[in-house]
Amino acid sequence: MQGIQKVNVASGIFWVDIPEAGLHILCGCPADAVKHLAKRGLIVPSEVNGVACETGPNAVLLSDHPLQNGEFANLAEFPVLQMLYKQGLIIPGHPNNTGRKPMLIGSTEQVDSQMRYIYRGNYGLVSQEEITQAGASPEQAKAKMRLKLRFAFGRIRPTGDFLDTRYLGEEPLELDEGVGLRRLRPNVFEFSFRGETVTVDINLQPGESYQCAYTLGYHRFKPEYFSVIHSGEGDGWDINRPCMSSILVHQGGVYLIDAGPRLADTMTALGISIDQVDGIFHTHAHDDHFAGLTALMRAGRRIRYFATSLVRASTAKKLAALLGVEEERFEDYFEVCDLADDSWNDVEGLEVMPITSPHPVEANVMVFRTLWGDGYRSYAHFADIVSLDVLNGMVTEDAEAPGLDRGAYECFRTAYMVAVDLKKIDIGGGMIHGEARDFRVDPSTRLLLAHRASELTPEEKEIGSSAAFGSVDVLIASQSDGLRHMAFGYLQAHLPGVPLHDMRMLLNHPMEEINPGSILLKEGESPTEVLLLVSGLVEKLRTRDKLFASLSVGSLIGGNATLDNRESQHTYRAGSFVHLMRLPKGLFTDVVRRNGLLERVRRAADLSAFLNMTNLFGDGFQVAVLARIIDTATEKRFKSGEAVGVKDLSVFNIIRSGQVERLVGRRRVDVLKESDFFGEEVAVFNGECLYRIQAIEETTVVQIPGDVLQDVPILRWKLFENCQLRAARFAHGCDRASRVTWRKELSINVAYMDLHHKQLIEIANVVIENLYPDADRPALGKALDALIDYTGYHFTAEEKLMALYEYPAADEHCLNHAELIKQMTVYSDQVQQGAVPDKDHFLHFFETWLLRHIGDQDMEYGRFLNAKGVY
Repeated sequence: MQGIQKVNVASGIFWVDIPEAGLHILCGCPADAVKHLAKRGLIVPSEVNGVACETGPNAVLLSDHPLQNGEFANLAEFPVLQMLYKQGLIIPGHPNNTGRKPMLIGSTEQVDSQMRYIYRGNYGLVSQEEITQAGASPEQAKAKMRLKLRFAFGRIRPTGDFLDTRYLGEEPLELDEGVGLRRLRPNVFEFSFRGETVTVDINLQPGESYQCAYTLGYHRFKPEYFSVIHSGEGDGWDINRPCMSSILVHQGGVYLIDAGPRLADTMTALGISIDQVDGIFHTHAHDDHFAGLTALMRAGRRIRYFATSLVRASTAKKLAALLGVEEERFEDYFEVCDLADDSWNDVEGLEVMPITSPHPVEANVMVFRTLWGDGYRSYAHFADIVSLDVLNGMVTEDAEAPGLDRGAYECFRTAYMVAVDLKKIDIGGGMIHGEARDFRVDPSTRLLLAHRASELTPEEKEIGSSAAFGSVDVLIASQSDGLRHMAFGYLQAHLPGVPLHDMRMLLNHPMEEINPGSILLKEGESPTEVLLLVSGLVEKLRTRDKLFASLSVGSLIGGNATLDNRESQHTYRAGSFVHLMRLPKGLFTDVVRRNGLLERVRRAADLSAFLNMTNLFGDGFQVAVLARIIDTATEKRFKSGEAVGVKDLSVFNIIRSGQVERLVGRRRVDVLKESDFFGEEVAVFNGECLYRIQAIEETTVVQIPGDVLQDVPILRWKLFENCQLRAARFAHGCDRASRVTWRKELSINVAYMDLHHKQLIEIANVVIENLYPDADRPALGKALDALIDYTGYHFTAEEKLMALYEYPAADEHCLNHAELIKQMTVYSDQVQQGAVPDKDHFLHFFETWLLRHIGDQDMEYGRFLNAKGVY
């Protein structure tokens, strides 16, 4: 019998089975990993001692990187749910519940991040204080907490109660029964058992994506006046369909309802680009409605996020736990538009009413309507809900006990019966989903039953209909050409100032639908027309240079080659159903020339061609954003050996030719070459650049003002991923004897504050690197100022947190904060007076302060907050 069995499940996912040790390990857990296991027959229905259950993993090995090629690499919520409930590992009396907890394995940072993200996925907001802070009244917060506790069987439990954690550091780790695990390099691991070894590599290669577990086909997109596109009818376990979701089209605008796993694949199949999305209406933050947010965070602009303040707060906390960032960063990626609960909210003529839904996390069902004829046309999206039988079982007359009162139950029951033209309903059953029978007498015109993996029963088929992926319910047909209206906006961005009669002339050309997989223009061909991409996905390829990118809607295909009478340098291919407007070569060139735009268009072409070769800009930007970049970008040259000054570090720099080195103190951190970048710390993130940059050879850079890029989520997203990798390289290159190291013992088990403490250590290590006799004093002073500023920011946040929860020792704690700031200011004063503090003395001070303050005082309030469910 083979000791270790390995299966390559999908991109970035492996299965390692060691039957003799009783270990079944899922290696890598991106979105829908459970569906991939089921597809491969690694999760199957089973029976143990007469009890129905499923087989599956009992351990998960996490990626070392939270993101790979822009996608979440670690989403363990559904694998953990499958282990606990589908396999029965947590169910009382179940034969599989032997007391052995499922295992999360990985780096300290990633394991702790997943534990906190799973915690938020289970409970959402975890205290009356958090619910009140998110906008509820004290009375509402108490009622919501009572219901939440009823779903939680009376107690909010830390994730450690039902999951075992194994931290893999630099040394090999024994998992169980003689099974060894070691990291060979990031995301490459070796398992050993009784002399046998296997290696798994869960890295994604450049340009590689995690795979979709199901085939979606291709569908045509037509913007209607008011319609519902059915983009998902399944649940988190359905191996053949996306999770329950819808897409609303209103007056040509595209609005998502929820963002399930593999959202980018869903949108491609429907022929809609992410950049066409005007907003998302979010019902709640369970992974099957949440995991696709990364696709929206990689858009060319901040997409509007519509939700109640409670759902938004719950989502922001879960996302922050997952990425290891502060909750405030949520608004870097989305334009937050809070909706009033149980009220009509007007979104450009589309009215929406979020209605509180009873659920373990903060949730709303949503009712949409728009004026038409003598009244309204309406759609209701009921995900997720609870069956009335389950809800009735939670009714209690004890105002202090977990549950709800009879009046609240009747309010929910009445809300379920709201009459609309079309209603999509969660009928997943069980403890936290709805039942079709509750809607047998629903007065709505048409019901759609969704959110389940199995087929509808005969009884359910009598109650409601089902919808195929990509099918459309047109509530109000459009009488205008929405695609041509989009084309007008895109051409305006490309050709600013062109008179209306010229625009009308260009727009009076055919709009053509192109089938998926069709080549539009080949590398080496001379285009005879310019193609305006109006809708859908187009791939841009040049395999000899390993260039694989996608175009944003509004892009011009063949425009540059047409103006210069040259061959195309890329191949363009339809990745979905695509709508194009064909503009004759001669006419387009004439309009450009006689409106004085030739040099601008050529400059745009040159800059676009360069930017598209870079990793940051390779996925393409919205036409309007690209226009702003073109109008503001400049070039600058640095001589060999020249230091990049403060002014140049305040803008975003992309290296067009040459090389620079990034330095901290005397140490070279890395060398940046063509297409690499620097200056993002100040220009994009409004922070401080603590590195010195110096040209190794004559170097030319493209400089872009930060305010042009700050509201571009895809750029922030890629820079965030890059910063994480750079921080790892910086830590790896440091002299360990002369740096402060974060370790598990310093965690106070409150994610927000642990994040701050890690950032303080990172800045302190930059200070330490700059402490040498002939130090660059401006660099040292900047690092010390950054440390003092961030310490003040951290202390303020800490004091607000203690005040929110009325921590009894807060006053004494705050006095210590003031003293620590005073001590750090002494070092800054020394530098201003021309001295360089002693490295060993500073290191001793910082470590002593860190160990004493965190190890004693912060641990105390950490335990206080943990007792209130705050982690």
